[in-house]
Amino acid sequence: MRRLAVSLPLALLLAACSPSPAPPQAGAGQNAPADAALGSPEWYVWVDHSLHIGDNGHGPEHGSPAWNQAVQNKLGQEAPPSKPGSPQWQQSVDALLRTRLPPSS
Repeated sequence: MRRLAVSLPLALLLAACSPSPAPPQAGAGQNAPADAALGSPEWYVWVDHSLHIGDNGHGPEHGSPAWNQAVQNKLGQEAPPSKPGSPQWQQSVDALLRTRLPPSS
């Protein structure tokens, strides 16, 4: 019993110092095309894949109000406050997703 009382704090200390795994990132491993202009077909595909909006080509049409709303829903509290689909909204979505993704090698 005494050994347990002595080793328990040590075990807790070691567990607290252990690195925890990084939380999964949306779209991890899918880098944005460097030359994709906001609102371009390539940009829509990247956002769609990053947030898992469509399901193998089945989903709302890119840029449609339904697609914009799906992006808003996926982003949750991080969703831009500007009008979904507007250039300001696209810029905010782009910046947010680029900060979430690991840098390209």
